[in-house]
Amino acid sequence: MRSRYDYVIVGGGSAGSALANRLSADESTTVLVLEAGRSDFIIDPLIHMPAALMFPSGNPLYDWAYETDPEPHMGGRRVPHARGKVLGGSSSINGMIFQRGNAGDYDKWATFDGMEHWDYAHCLPYFKRMETTTAGADAWRGGAGPLKLERGPASSPLFQAFFEATRQAGYAPTDDVNGYRQEGFAPFDRNVYQGSRMSASRAYLRPIRNRKNLDISTLSYATGLRWEGTRVTGVDYQRLGRPRSVEAGEVILCGGAFNTPQLLELSGVGDPEVLRAAGVTPRVELPGVGENLQDHLEVYLQHTSLQPVSISPWLKKWKAPYIGAQWLFANSGVGASNHFEGGGFIRTNDDVAYPNLMFHFLPIAVRYDGTAPEGKHGYQVHIGPMNSDVRGHLHIKDADPSTRPSILFNYLSTENDRREWVEVIRAARHILSQDAFAPFDGGEVSPGPGVETDQEIIDWVAEDAETALHPSCSAKMGTDAMSVVDPSSMRVHGTQGLRVVDASVFPTITNGNIYAPVMMVAEKAADLIAGNTPLRPADVPVYKAGAGMPIYPPGDPRNDAWNTPDSVPSALTAMSTDDEETR
Repeated sequence: MRSRYDYVIVGGGSAGSALANRLSADESTTVLVLEAGRSDFIIDPLIHMPAALMFPSGNPLYDWAYETDPEPHMGGRRVPHARGKVLGGSSSINGMIFQRGNAGDYDKWATFDGMEHWDYAHCLPYFKRMETTTAGADAWRGGAGPLKLERGPASSPLFQAFFEATRQAGYAPTDDVNGYRQEGFAPFDRNVYQGSRMSASRAYLRPIRNRKNLDISTLSYATGLRWEGTRVTGVDYQRLGRPRSVEAGEVILCGGAFNTPQLLELSGVGDPEVLRAAGVTPRVELPGVGENLQDHLEVYLQHTSLQPVSISPWLKKWKAPYIGAQWLFANSGVGASNHFEGGGFIRTNDDVAYPNLMFHFLPIAVRYDGTAPEGKHGYQVHIGPMNSDVRGHLHIKDADPSTRPSILFNYLSTENDRREWVEVIRAARHILSQDAFAPFDGGEVSPGPGVETDQEIIDWVAEDAETALHPSCSAKMGTDAMSVVDPSSMRVHGTQGLRVVDASVFPTITNGNIYAPVMMVAEKAADLIAGNTPLRPADVPVYKAGAGMPIYPPGDPRNDAWNTPDSVPSALTAMSTDDEETR
């Protein structure tokens, strides 16, 4: 290792992997990645076998294993939060569901001061650049990127019943939830390729690890930033318990929504009152550090199945050696899928402009910890509001880098959030009660028939809900007083030589899993940091309910006319780009 690098990237997770690849492509630029966790060894089945996704969570070899403070609107429960502590970060332990979010998410970003070039038209080219979708490239999807995506087959009897039930309930299908039309139901894209997890590390780091200008140091935990005035000049870190330091032309924080604001505050960047209370001398006043924290909360609606068509028998421990051998030697079998192969997006009320509810359907009744109804076949949907108005915060407790920060999301704290939760449960029950499930439905086991009134639903959510593992927005981009990061350069306001690129910079959470948006942000940030000419905005239409098109009741066959871009009226081009200079 060198004593000085042009770029030191703190965090070898999703964003850090992409930045290391793009920035080290310039042979004259030296790059160091500091990762607190260990390497994602190719021989490790708990990372690379898709069906093993439940095992790394809670395991200190893979997971930071955070938890919230007692959540006041959830009976004082502490909610566990798994975060990847390994190369690839959370992309090495997540559920491998690839969702970009809605075009409206990014057009909303563009309404914030200074965020004009973060609308959908400007973000879409970076989504396309990062991916190779095996379903085929088109105007909306990429075909030559490092991140290879497979479309779930979703062909089992239970998936077919689910898709038919959504039609019977009045919801239209869509060709691609990441393409022209998000709203509707379809097989999902997954970060799975040839039977193995396609993490950010596998996609971005593994192909370029032999570059002479790139070093990757695992087991290296950043403890603070080195300063000259308001300029960051390096990083202090510990490796195997020994203190070390490295000088840097620039430091890029890629620790995610928890680690990034923690390191900023430990280094004197944040709200002076919070810093002084923790025993840290303020250096740069940024009251937005650690604020605006957002997440998705979710529950499982579970049913038993009357027919033996779920994947429940594969949970039996004696079958594990066979599953492992089939995956190891043939990259096939039940171990080669994450089993979240399909789902969809709907609007639960007329007040929202685009979907506020995402369904993940799973052909088994099981929790993330592997527990399941004893000896029973079953199925479930994972559901929760996507655009909650709940806001939380994260702050350090003291000046010790090893002390876990205080984390509070304030789940269920707003009237609108509680109202949407009732809508979410009723919408999901409506779909699962359709005739398509009649041959299979053995009854709802979670929450069960005892949960029916609005208050009973809220009480059950408070008792049973889990995080969907999408923490974000805790060091947001923008130019207002509570912003932390300059959206035109990714620099931390009031500093030099310090940037942030990860989920913490989102101004608002997107309406889906956040891995794909994080990777898009990293791809776009790489151009901003390197001084490359940004990709030209994309001039493509997207489906937007009510944008110059008639609105029909759910289930009306005339809705199907708007499923494909061939029927797009000219009014929809309001969401595309005519000329970069006009943006």
